[in-house]
Amino acid sequence: MTYFTFESTTDNIVIGCDIGQTLILLLQCHIILEYKRSMRTSKGGIGLKISFALQVADDAGGQGEPWLQDCVVSLSPCADLLVVAREQKAAFLSAKWRTDDSGREEMTLGVSWTGTLSTEEGECVSSTICIPLASQKRSSTGRPDWTCVVVGFTSGYVRFYTESGVLLLAQLLHEDPVLRLKCRTYEIPRHPGVTEQHEELSILYSAAMVTIDGFSLFQSLRACRNQAARAAAAGNDVIQPPPLAYKKWGLQEMDTIVDHSSVGIMTLCVFDQMKNASILGGFNASVKGSPPAMSQYVTVGSGPYTGFYYAIEGSSQPLLSHVAMAVASKLTSALFSAASGWLGWNKNKNEEEAPQKQKPKVEPATPLSIRFGLPDSRRHGESICLSPCNMLAGVTDDFGRVTLLDLARGIAIRMWKGYRDAQLGWLQVPEERSERDLSPSASLPRRHALFLVIYAPRRGILEVWAMQQGPRVGAFTVGKHCRLLYAGYRLMGVNSVTSQGWQLHTQQVCLLDPITGVLRTVNIPFHLALSDKKSERAKDMHLVKKLTTLLRSRDIELDILESEARSIVLDIKHPAVKKQALESLLSNKNTPVSCLVNITRALDDTLKRQEPGEVDAELLQLCSSQLKLLQLYTDIQQLHSAADVEETAENVRTHTHRDLKKLRASLERYAQFTPRPSVSFAQDSPDSPLPAQAFLSQLECTEDEEVKVIRRSETEWNQLGNFLFWSCLCGKSPLHKVCYTLQQAGISPQQLLSLLLSVWLHREKELLQKPEENVRNLHRLLVALSDMKGAVEESWDTQSISPWWQQVRTTCVQSHNAAAALLAALVAHRQKNRNITPFKNQPTLMCVCQFQSEWEAVSLELEQWVVCVRQLEDVLVLQTLLLVPPPPGATGGATVQCSIKTLLEGGTGGIADSVSKWVFRQDISPERLKEILQKRGNKEADDNVEQRDEEERHEQEKSQEDTDRTAELLLAVCQRFPHSLSPDFLFAHCCWEYVVQWNKDPEEGRYLCWSVEHLKMVSSPHIQQGVCTMMWSTFIAKRLSAATFLMEKDVGMGDKAMTSFLGCCVQLLNILMEADSAVEEVSAPELSIEEAWSGAEGPASIAELALEQRGVHYPLVQHHCLLASLLHAAMTFSVKVKPFSLFDSKGKNAFFRDLTTIQLMPSGDMDPGLVSVRQEFLLRVLTGWVQAIDDPTSSAPLPSSGPKAEWWPSLCLELGSLLQVNPDILRRHLVCELYSQGLDLRAEEVMLEVEDKDVLGSQLLVLTGQRLSYSLLHSQNQTQAAMELLARLPPTLCTWLKAMDPRELRCPLIPLPQTSRLVGRLIEILPENHAQYSLALHLLEAVEVLTTED
Repeated sequence: MTYFTFESTTDNIVIGCDIGQTLILLLQCHIILEYKRSMRTSKGGIGLKISFALQVADDAGGQGEPWLQDCVVSLSPCADLLVVAREQKAAFLSAKWRTDDSGREEMTLGVSWTGTLSTEEGECVSSTICIPLASQKRSSTGRPDWTCVVVGFTSGYVRFYTESGVLLLAQLLHEDPVLRLKCRTYEIPRHPGVTEQHEELSILYSAAMVTIDGFSLFQSLRACRNQAARAAAAGNDVIQPPPLAYKKWGLQEMDTIVDHSSVGIMTLCVFDQMKNASILGGFNASVKGSPPAMSQYVTVGSGPYTGFYYAIEGSSQPLLSHVAMAVASKLTSALFSAASGWLGWNKNKNEEEAPQKQKPKVEPATPLSIRFGLPDSRRHGESICLSPCNMLAGVTDDFGRVTLLDLARGIAIRMWKGYRDAQLGWLQVPEERSERDLSPSASLPRRHALFLVIYAPRRGILEVWAMQQGPRVGAFTVGKHCRLLYAGYRLMGVNSVTSQGWQLHTQQVCLLDPITGVLRTVNIPFHLALSDKKSERAKDMHLVKKLTTLLRSRDIELDILESEARSIVLDIKHPAVKKQALESLLSNKNTPVSCLVNITRALDDTLKRQEPGEVDAELLQLCSSQLKLLQLYTDIQQLHSAADVEETAENVRTHTHRDLKKLRASLERYAQFTPRPSVSFAQDSPDSPLPAQAFLSQLECTEDEEVKVIRRSETEWNQLGNFLFWSCLCGKSPLHKVCYTLQQAGISPQQLLSLLLSVWLHREKELLQKPEENVRNLHRLLVALSDMKGAVEESWDTQSISPWWQQVRTTCVQSHNAAAALLAALVAHRQKNRNITPFKNQPTLMCVCQFQSEWEAVSLELEQWVVCVRQLEDVLVLQTLLLVPPPPGATGGATVQCSIKTLLEGGTGGIADSVSKWVFRQDISPERLKEILQKRGNKEADDNVEQRDEEERHEQEKSQEDTDRTAELLLAVCQRFPHSLSPDFLFAHCCWEYVVQWNKDPEEGRYLCWSVEHLKMVSSPHIQQGVCTMMWSTFIAKRLSAATFLMEKDVGMGDKAMTSFLGCCVQLLNILMEADSAVEEVSAPELSIEEAWSGAEGPASIAELALEQRGVHYPLVQHHCLLASLLHAAMTFSVKVKPFSLFDSKGKNAFFRDLTTIQLMPSGDMDPGLVSVRQEFLLRVLTGWVQAIDDPTSSAPLPSSGPKAEWWPSLCLELGSLLQVNPDILRRHLVCELYSQGLDLRAEEVMLEVEDKDVLGSQLLVLTGQRLSYSLLHSQNQTQAAMELLARLPPTLCTWLKAMDPRELRCPLIPLPQTSRLVGRLIEILPENHAQYSLALHLLEAVEVLTTED
């Protein structure tokens, strides 16, 4: 099994391995396809779908549909143009430079043209090829001037396009579908006597083959491109291009042909000439004096499986075709008109209906008989791929075989099996110049190695084989839907003169992966083709492979491993390979340290014994540096395993004990909420030993014999810090010896300090288990590092901050581990005080000025530490609060990690923002938060009482301990931040946090409701008004506008969520109106921040932004509040209405304007029709409310929200006054609806406010008649007394009762006493001269009789 090592470089990924079965594959990821587009066919199906990008994470790992297999794909040899086509559609992707996220420029393939290529009805694209054309300028260095896209169609047409899709030529050479397009370009002969091959384009049909001369094609394409440019500018300057010269062969004696290769011109030797003449002509055959030149063509298909054709030069005269140009003049062109636009874009209807152009004349083919073939009746060839040297070809068939053909002899020389649907490509690799420049044969031509690349999509593997009988030199796992792109040609238009000094930048084999969108190029080193056992490089590579296999062995004894590895390393000759072997050995994790030391020392001794001129300096430097690092690793390991531990000074114990005693309670609370241990791998544990290989990878020796630590990932940095200092922090190692060893190694104190602080902060949880002991050890380590040379500079300016201690502060400021950072700051602060003690206790007064300047510098440094410690104490309390886990069932979310840096960068509102996120995560209601903050105010008031009894103090402390843990922590944080967490500050941020969360999930209407409730808690009307304005413009206005315009459609929220949203809108606008009214009466609050946090730089707080908002226009806010109230009522009671139908044109135009602007509002009397619509809407709302409280027997009070809320009638009356609707009509309607529902007591209360009693009496008289009619005529349990009463009634009353329809009553079955009470009320409100007064008296008499009999 081949073992590969991966080495990441800047621009590519190098995959290297050993001789014989190895390969270096450069995955050049600079070409990235970024094209997302779907082109559909005329039938509606997907014609082409290219959807991949390297940066898209969702597509990078999955397996997409194999869309690429259905497309025709071709890539330019220069890798600057990719053509993807399917059926009639195509897309051209050109190379473009792009800057990625890191600022590095890279080459990508972007879409340059897309469209339809077919012009004939029913024709589809069957083959494409991209031919780069060389530049004719003398200054050219080998880059193509432009690229021509040649497309073959099923109609037989072959069309030539530019990179931008402009059609240049269209030629019908044969009427069968085009099967394959292939090109051959000029190659400089490597050996004298080799025949120069002419450039040509070959087109394969089912029974014919056309070859177009490359020179003729090059000139025609240049002329057509120039003519196209002129026609685009002028439209009438047309120059007829020269005709194409081509040959057309009719391939005979082969059943089916699917692919071909034009090998080129060949000349037989005299022996082969005589042999062929005798076989074909017999004994008397004549032989010409000079062998003729022949063009060889090889075809694959069936009957025979492979066919060889030879066309003798001069046997067929070239045909001159009439070029069907797409840029012909406007008088003669039947396809296009330059004056009216390209491709018929600007043609009028008359031009489109012009008769179709007659098909051009198709010349007959010259018959060409097969010379010989490889017969196999059951095998069908699928493709053939010609090698760059034109001597070999690879053929694939339907049996899953890959056959290697010797084209000169016409035989198969090798076959591979198990490669179904294989795709082939060739690589010709020149020998490196540096290896033979010094040899005697340096003047000879460079050797070339030939490799065959086989891509097996069924297995998803890419293999590389050495030719002709060489081994497989590499195998790589790739996707199963890739496409191997092999051009087999270079630039067209190159000759032996123009190519002098050119560097042709072409790629031979590329692999296109549609899943990741990456185009990979394959490069192979020359030495992999060497099979000579005397080749030193091949032998060295073999030894490297042997070493790799040895290091992978796990059951080998250590002494055998060491001896064999030493022998292998010493036997390697080339310094570069020897360096590679040593690096491979040092990076192996299974090799023990002693083995690494012995082998490296042996190699170092060997190099030192050699002559100075023969030693590779770089290799010697590598050995000495690695030996030094291995010795350091061994010394540190031995010190950590030592038993002697140093004693701690008593004064250090006293100081650390005093500092920790103050923080004991805070540290214990913090330790309770630190994250619980999670599942992790053993190798990722900080307690796992650091391998020597990881140690070596993070350190390097500089030229001045110092050791530099390389900072890579955070995990590796912490592992190195654990290895160096964790045992010292735990008191298990002699820390002064460890520090001395590190100092002698040449590691800078600054890097050691960084490693120490890293491990201290990273292992916070373990440190808090024994804080006193760990803090003492940290203090001793800091003392030892501070005393190192180069730690605190002697020339340090006393008027500035010490860089050494500033590094400690910077690390603590950036750390999210609050407890560990605070302890480190306290220890560093204590050590700094110890360092400045001599300045304060100087026995002699040297100079007052000098002493004063030094004391000022000390004061500046101490001030920095005081501020830092204060901030860390605040962060510790705040982080303790943020670590409190959310209650079960809460929304939860990730715990917010805070540090001094994040809080300062968060601006003046960073602290309140963190607490507001915590409030949301804890699901604390606004009422509960207000209650907690009120306790804070009460406690502050109690603290301000000057005289307090000792017993009362103890009682308060006891009650404080009994309070809720969460409330206690929140109060502690608020005490640390009295300004940043003032009630208005905190409520404003909580309001904003909840509305942000609601905007993410509008179905959670509770979030918006609580946001409004938090806003109500804000005491300052200035902050209230600003927050309302920001909420309206940022979140509310857009959704309310959508709800207004799309009331009867889906607006992204359910009915329940929409109802809650509209209710919150009404409350929000009411708060805004109240705040706007109170702004002038109260002065704006002055916002402040704690002195320790005055350096905050970042975004302004919500309160600050609120105070910056402009005042609102009260009538405009009231206008929107009216709209929101109407929408809320319509959604609550399911009243279908078009909201804008309730407003006139002025009212409509004023909606959703900026609330700070003055708009033209509705005024004066409204149109009676509009008032009638408004009245009808309000009446339906009142009816809906009455139906919602349909329980007459319930005596419970109505709720404060929802459709049963008691404030709905008063709201309707208020809306009626704003909408110019008569409120008395609404009251009368409400009374009638309540009586109809059987809610007589509520109806009597509303009746007192009705002004027009006469109209109400008439309405109630009908309602009373309906009740009595139901009791006498429609009730199923009619009594005898009721029947007798009905007979005694006056005829007028009886007829009137029969005319009543009790079905209009929602609750017809009402007790008679209630009806009697209603009739009594009716007699009271009706005047005696009323037309229906007598009818009311008869009703009263009838009800009394029924009541008496019951």
